Amino acid sequence: MRTILIPVTALLAVLVGCAPSPSSAAGAGDAPSAGAGAVTLTSCGLDVTVPAPPQRAVTLEQGATELLLALGLEDRMVGTSYLTDAVAPEYADAYAAVPVLAAQYPTAEQLRAADPDFVYSMRASAFGPDAVGARAELADLGVPAYLSANDCEDPSLVTGDTGFDRIFAEVTDLAAVFGVEDRGAELVREQQEVLDAVTASAADAGDLDVAWLYSTIDGAPIVAGGTGLPQTLTELAGGRNAFADLDAQWAETSWDEIAQRDPDVLVLADLSRGLAGDSAADKTAMLRDDTVTAELSAVRADRLVAIPATEMDPSVRSVDALATLSDALVGFAGADAGADA
Repeated sequence: MRTILIPVTALLAVLVGCAPSPSSAAGAGDAPSAGAGAVTLTSCGLDVTVPAPPQRAVTLEQGATELLLALGLEDRMVGTSYLTDAVAPEYADAYAAVPVLAAQYPTAEQLRAADPDFVYSMRASAFGPDAVGARAELADLGVPAYLSANDCEDPSLVTGDTGFDRIFAEVTDLAAVFGVEDRGAELVREQQEVLDAVTASAADAGDLDVAWLYSTIDGAPIVAGGTGLPQTLTELAGGRNAFADLDAQWAETSWDEIAQRDPDVLVLADLSRGLAGDSAADKTAMLRDDTVTAELSAVRADRLVAIPATEMDPSVRSVDALATLSDALVGFAGADAGADA
């Protein structure tokens, strides 16, 4: 979950460039097809045609930025924006070489100044009227814009489970757009190996109840419900989401409700935006100091797992969250077995 603060600005007026205007189409995340040197794919119901591999790409938030960096495309990026966490260490050097257009979403003027030939975001809010403008408008001005199938402008287009098939499809899409299909296939292969290893060890995870704590709003905890990526990660790792009955990706609950469900494990989002209570260390201290939460089984047994908040959204880093959770659950279950022996 992310809190998006969007600066008010005018819509994008003019962008240099020329590309075919997309036509609307049903579906999202369809496999790319190429013809006459161009790549056309469907992104959240909109046909996106890229006439040639981009050389001046702009990414509008961290997930999109890190995916292109994972594909080794920093030399074809002329702008990035909106970090919600620290950039992953493996991408830090490449990220440092890319101009940062804005702390949050860039304004229309900032995007225009970068003269992009491709724009990419994993968050629909980036293409809102107070951000860089609608993707169809950008395409009409010669700038194809791709949006992740996990967060379409039209929520009805976000169908099916939030899982790695969709993440891998996005990697494949972007690799095709940039003409680096081999890099995309290798990245998918590497991440599939992690999934296979986690699946093989899931039976050793002890079927523990897991609650994901993202943050608090006016003191009320925000936990992962049954429709988002944490649900998928928990199932793959061999655990059970203690709040799977909540029909939402993230939902507000109460500390009393958490105490009643008393999960075996608490996963703590580690946010680096600097607000009080955001870091995993702050959350750990709060849980141990409060008289109610200090009695939770997960707190008393020190079954607290810190995971960067960015990894809790579908992205190229989600596999890292899966590996961290899997290792923790297997370790906790093994310790229990040893204690019972």
